[in-house]
Amino acid sequence: MAAVEDVFHPVVELPEPVRAERYRRLVGLDDIKDRLRREAQLLADPTSLRAWSLEHHGAEVPALALFADRGPLFVFAGDVGAGKSALAESFGCDLSDVLNLPVYLYRLKLTARGSGLVGEMTTLIGDAFGHLLALGRKARSANGPTTLYIMVIDEADALAQSRAAEHMHHEDRAGVDALLAGVDSLAGEGVPVLVVLCTNRERALDPAVMRRAAASFRFGRPNDEQRRVVLTDALDGTGISSAAVAKLVAATGSVDRQAGFTYSDLTQRLIPAAILAAFPDKPLTEDILFAIARDLQPTPEFREIGA
Repeated sequence: MAAVEDVFHPVVELPEPVRAERYRRLVGLDDIKDRLRREAQLLADPTSLRAWSLEHHGAEVPALALFADRGPLFVFAGDVGAGKSALAESFGCDLSDVLNLPVYLYRLKLTARGSGLVGEMTTLIGDAFGHLLALGRKARSANGPTTLYIMVIDEADALAQSRAAEHMHHEDRAGVDALLAGVDSLAGEGVPVLVVLCTNRERALDPAVMRRAAASFRFGRPNDEQRRVVLTDALDGTGISSAAVAKLVAATGSVDRQAGFTYSDLTQRLIPAAILAAFPDKPLTEDILFAIARDLQPTPEFREIGA
């Protein structure tokens, strides 16, 4: 079996300050956060569903059986810079608080694709799932989980591309099979392990992967209200007026056929660039913000080749 460090980036125990703050800053995603919390809680702790049924219906209703074999798989799909990876790596902080459990974040390395040797990718992916399954079994108990594990696979289309794709290499098909087998190995086990696939290319994912997903979350560019919330939160304490924020919301929206700013355009490009333009000799002003927004091009929309 491959060593953990060969398959995963360094493991992170959640909650931790950087990712907890990242989760807090993902404003405008309240609906996704709420649904994700509830879906994840049911998959991570099946005993909570039984407790709900007993409390509200006086028995374990037959509908609970529908949840028994759900794969603990989420798909985060959407545009570049929409917050998929940031949420995938930080929602465990929220779950740790809700479930009162330590949460460990495992991020699969893209080197898990292997070097092209026959069987290598299959082995690496199988080892990754095998490691998480073993940990999950130890953390499973009749009274609920003692620990939760989250595995994030970023750029998931690199591992889960549709097997119907033309010119797909045999090893790539075997890798998809290994991924499906890994998800199936977790389904029905009731182990506190969640798997999150992040992709900009949802249509490229193998249909069998999508069928196994307990839930899919689609991320788009922020609308006017979401941009307002993001900008208001980021500019709090700077003295920038609400009227100026409203103008900035309009300036960062879509124009003609050009898409508006993404979440990361706002929080990682626009605001930092404006602060750097003011630092160290002057305060941040409306004029600086508007000048940066005018010159900054939003991240181009991701488009499939041939789409």
